[in-house]
Amino acid sequence: MKISSLQKARYEYSPKLPGMLRNGIANICVKEGEATQSVADQEKIQALFPNTYGKKEITFQQGQNTSEAKKQVVGVILSGGQAPGGHNVVCGLYDALKATNKENVLYGFKNGPIGLIEDDYLIFDDEYINEYRNTGGFDIIGSGRTKLETNEQFAIVAEVCKKHGITAIVIIGGDDSNTNAAVLAEYFAAHDTGVQVIGCPKTIDGDLKNEDIECSFGFDTATKTYSEIIGNIERDANSAKKYWHFIKVMGRSASHVALECALETQPNICLISEEVSEKKMSLSQIADYIADSVEKRAAKGMNFGVAIIPEVLWNLFLNSPY
Repeated sequence: MKISSLQKARYEYSPKLPGMLRNGIANICVKEGEATQSVADQEKIQALFPNTYGKKEITFQQGQNTSEAKKQVVGVILSGGQAPGGHNVVCGLYDALKATNKENVLYGFKNGPIGLIEDDYLIFDDEYINEYRNTGGFDIIGSGRTKLETNEQFAIVAEVCKKHGITAIVIIGGDDSNTNAAVLAEYFAAHDTGVQVIGCPKTIDGDLKNEDIECSFGFDTATKTYSEIIGNIERDANSAKKYWHFIKVMGRSASHVALECALETQPNICLISEEVSEKKMSLSQIADYIADSVEKRAAKGMNFGVAIIPEVLWNLFLNSPY
């Protein structure tokens, strides 16, 4: 295949790795920590996940790798909306498997979780993987939003894994996808299938952030891209001095994107759905807040501005009968 100059430049880029990973897989060892627990509702969640709740935290550090280099067969799916970085997660997984043992195999199940159910897959090789290195999108195997939530589905996935000798499934996705991963892992553990489930956090909404996940891929790109556009609009508004711009940003149920963009661009108004919920604000109160802000600026002769509104509140406006 003839590749373009841009593709050649992409191949030359090497993603930045944590210091621990820069010396290769052979120099990484596993450290076992304290038992984990949920942030809240510990007893309820333990009752829902009796076989997987409370497992000890596992961290990786530099040291002698003593794991057996036996053949591993792993499956991977992309779930939910696309985000730059998804292809490199798959490529990195492939590289790590091959670096550990050339006989290792990586299955890519097509179009999200439905690929697992329908046993629709491809087996990655160097030629195929190399076409997607350092590229955006999820087209390497496609994505989907099928939910894995019934015992019938779990049983089918278990049979697919058994058929191919798969011992681990990697699910790359957001909060729904990782919830699916947790429930699937519980089923596998309860039925002693021997299949591990690994969730890789990807979300534009940024709602998987915690002390272990500083920033998920998807969120970082989205907020930087949005902020560049919002900044351009703010410059336009300040130049023309006669328009208000109301900008909707993504955020199905969380306003992390809106907040991060506001911190980066300093708009005149930014609505935060969590704050609206906490204060129990009605639609009328939200409208009054916006109108009051517009009026205060108008009183100073500034009949222009920018407001950032998260998707969840924007939809509230659109669906209002008033």
